[in-house]
Amino acid sequence: MSSAATTPPSVDKVDGFSRKSVRKAKQKRSQSSSQFRSQGKPIELTPLPLLKDVPAQEQPDLFLKKLQQCCTVFDFMDTLSDLKMKEYKRSTLNELVDYVTVSRGYLTEQAYPEVVKMVSYNIFRTLPPSDSNEFDPEEDEPTLEASWPHLQLVYEFFIRFLESQEFQPSIAKKYIDQKFVLQLLELFDSEDPRERDYLKTVLHRIYGKFLGLRAFIRKQINNIFLRFVYETEHFNGVAELLEILGSIINGFALPLKAEHKQFLVKVLIPLHTVRSLSLFHAQLAYCIVQFLEKDPTLTEPVIRGLLKFWPKTCSQKEVMFLGELEEILDVIEPTQFVKIQEPLFKQISKCVSSPHFQVAERALYYWNNEYIMSLIEENSNVILPIMFASLYRISKEHWNPAIVALVYNVLKAFMEMNSTLFDELTSDVSQGLSFYRETLRLDEKPERLLCLLEIKLELCVTQWKRNASITS
Repeated sequence: MSSAATTPPSVDKVDGFSRKSVRKAKQKRSQSSSQFRSQGKPIELTPLPLLKDVPAQEQPDLFLKKLQQCCTVFDFMDTLSDLKMKEYKRSTLNELVDYVTVSRGYLTEQAYPEVVKMVSYNIFRTLPPSDSNEFDPEEDEPTLEASWPHLQLVYEFFIRFLESQEFQPSIAKKYIDQKFVLQLLELFDSEDPRERDYLKTVLHRIYGKFLGLRAFIRKQINNIFLRFVYETEHFNGVAELLEILGSIINGFALPLKAEHKQFLVKVLIPLHTVRSLSLFHAQLAYCIVQFLEKDPTLTEPVIRGLLKFWPKTCSQKEVMFLGELEEILDVIEPTQFVKIQEPLFKQISKCVSSPHFQVAERALYYWNNEYIMSLIEENSNVILPIMFASLYRISKEHWNPAIVALVYNVLKAFMEMNSTLFDELTSDVSQGLSFYRETLRLDEKPERLLCLLEIKLELCVTQWKRNASITS
């Protein structure tokens, strides 16, 4: 036996405590494909003449032949196979895109089933599973579709087909049916953002052209969201579907149907509870505001729903909720504001008191909004007692000087709005301080003093409210 030490093969060390974000930094943008229909043997397509090179009367038949050729699907995970035929199909698809854009008279009744067949063969497939069980759409690079050179042109062709002046929904509805739409919606779970963007346009065009499919599309989107919220918490296309819904809601007739109101309360509001809210929050907030602009009476259930699902431990989500709430308050009617001002400002008071400065800062920025300020001024006799204790405490103890400065501005605004009430509350605080300074021992802990002061403040505010109700 040789005494020389053999060098073991290099093995990556496994660190069981390594941070998830470090592991993710090493991941590269990957490609995947679920086009599994290739036969394993070379594919040969018979070259056809260009459409522009044949007489006009022969073009519709040649158009159908080219559609049939493009039903052939290639394996793009094998980068060396069928290179010539892949390029031939790509150039044929490019030709078809140009043809449906500029030509007239090509869209015969025989063309509709062939177009839908070609599109179905190319885009409908089982999506590949995620490469990583720990896939985080906020941090990880998405897996791109390897067959995109062909897939993109198929989507482009189908959109031009749907937008054509010669397109007749009465004929197309035989082929673009509920089954087609269901398969289309399943593709929204694709990790490739380029594909989801095209799908968004396709579904929007179908919704606009086929009146008979509208209720079905809304129902299936409803099902996708419910499954996402209550079962999987995974679906890549939520933002795109919400974007489509935004324009759909904008077109709802008044008065709103009961099913639309139920969708808002039972589906859109619970969407705020998922962990990946940041991926689609802008689109979700837009949908909510669209509903409230249509029917202001929905404001109370919406705000109470947001307060019910208010995040307890995630500061990032709190900032998002505060941003959405400001958008809602921008369109709220004064009569609706009165109904929710107490629970709303109790929550804002908690946010202002947050040790996380971004949450406190976002809540205090409400006082920079002119319309919200006018609502607060009209109802200062209710809002000021709710906010005063928190504002007073923060002005004395918050660690961030920028927050303290904002609080002083808010207190100043309140003083200008309702000086009488402000003086009453300030006097109560001063009396409370004097009382506890006299009665507490000098060695009493500051935390204890603060706790007792808060109790005194709450008692004063409660007494003030009771007096106000008696006099009214």
